[in-house]
Amino acid sequence: MRHRELGTTGYDVTEIGLGTWNIGSDWGDVSEEEGREAVRAALDAGVDFVDTADVYGDGASERRIAEVLDEADARDDVTVATKAGRRLDPHGADGYTHGNLERFVDRSRDNLGVDSLDLLQLHCPPTEVYYRPEVFEALDDLKRAGKIDHYGVSVERVEEGLKAIEYDGVETVQIIFNPFRQRPAELFFREAARRSVGVIVRVPLASGLLTGTLSVDDEFPEDDHRNYNRDGDAFDVGETFAGVPFETGVRAADELEPAVPEDATLAQFTLRWILSFDAVSTVIPGSTSPEHVRQNVAAADLPEPSARQHERVREVYDAYVRDHVHHRW
Repeated sequence: MRHRELGTTGYDVTEIGLGTWNIGSDWGDVSEEEGREAVRAALDAGVDFVDTADVYGDGASERRIAEVLDEADARDDVTVATKAGRRLDPHGADGYTHGNLERFVDRSRDNLGVDSLDLLQLHCPPTEVYYRPEVFEALDDLKRAGKIDHYGVSVERVEEGLKAIEYDGVETVQIIFNPFRQRPAELFFREAARRSVGVIVRVPLASGLLTGTLSVDDEFPEDDHRNYNRDGDAFDVGETFAGVPFETGVRAADELEPAVPEDATLAQFTLRWILSFDAVSTVIPGSTSPEHVRQNVAAADLPEPSARQHERVREVYDAYVRDHVHHRW
């Protein structure tokens, strides 16, 4: 698998990484061993970038990653990015203080078993946080103290990403981008590339819509965000099905199928489509299925999408999705 530079961090990371939200929480019942097996499968397939957060299973995701890295003796071979901020209750801008951030960082260091975090990202903070320089000064202090090596942000909206990269210390931005969320490619990607900021793409498969395996009759467990957050009752609705109404998303995914190469799945085509944008450093699909993890990694070896395939993706977006998401995120 090819590597790409992750901004100015000095890390060269695999084009396909691993997202670990689903091995921690909010995706139904996932056992500890299932979570560890997903990480093992990713490492075995060559993945060397893993993304997590302190709230995924209240630290369970971080701890499972640490266990697998230790058993594989892979600490020096894998870059682990984590996130902080969502432990605040209430989750408000005033809580993004030096003291709180340091407390969260220390907890993640313990969970991951490291002296310094490879990459810390603010975890989709309120928009106001991006207009508080003291928050980013606190991150600079934590970096000088040797508790984090690099820092970035995970954002909900393009505007937040554009504001974040005005701070010199922000080396990465994690953002939702896929055939159902195309707005980042209009301006944000260009500005991120101009400033040498690494771009980490999350929610690439739109919570499963872009696997092509969901139907309008599907139901999800009570503790799965695809059940309880469809209307944004728990957190930003854009995190669930990329903000697209479920039934509409299923129809749109069906309409994308003609663009998929014969020897690939819709999920694989989607990942390769994302990687066709040079500003993208890595994309982080998540899965608890080792076979799906391997299939995701194999997507990087697909041919570059053709002009006609790109056109089809645009057509489906314009016909089914744009009006639901483009103006919001």
